[in-house]
Amino acid sequence: MRYLTFALGKGRLANQTLELFEKIGITCEEMKEKGSRKLIFTNEELKLRFFLAKGPDVPTYVEYGAADIGVVGKDTILEEGRKVHEVLDLGYGKCKMCVCGYQDAAPLLQNHELIRVATKYPNIAKDYFYNTKHQTVEIIKLNGSIELAPIVGLSEVIVDIVETGSTLRENGLEVLEEVCPLSARMIVNPVSMRMENDRIKELLLRLRAQVQM
Repeated sequence: MRYLTFALGKGRLANQTLELFEKIGITCEEMKEKGSRKLIFTNEELKLRFFLAKGPDVPTYVEYGAADIGVVGKDTILEEGRKVHEVLDLGYGKCKMCVCGYQDAAPLLQNHELIRVATKYPNIAKDYFYNTKHQTVEIIKLNGSIELAPIVGLSEVIVDIVETGSTLRENGLEVLEEVCPLSARMIVNPVSMRMENDRIKELLLRLRAQVQM
């Protein structure tokens, strides 16, 4: 039996995923070793392998078959646009992708004016403004604190993930429109889905039952 390989988004997402897996009897003791320099962690008994990757890389590993299964945020799946099957909403890491800015920017969104939008997620922003709102915008890609853009006049609005909204409020900004809800999702390589159908279906069945509890 070949190994089933999982790519997990680093950080809190990976920890929550491993906790969920433990509830259905999938453990990987190697991953709990503090200070381990290992890159691949194995459960020999269940023939499973795990590795941690930066969020945006997870769909890439899954599309190219380096991982059979990945766990990553819905925002990453949408932004990366890789050829993968999204099979399960795991229900944690919940937040929203929103259009935010000063209150006086709200009319610009209603009147379909040409505005500048700053974001870490240019593909999501483009899809929302062009295909959902049918509004032409100039998209500015940033990597750091997106909230800074409207404050210093770089853009009229931003498209960003909002969890609690406290950073927005502290800077006089607010949510103007909601783009989509986000949470952790499980994705599968299309070829793996066919080749390892029984094993993956069984895993999904157990995970789905646990998520719905």
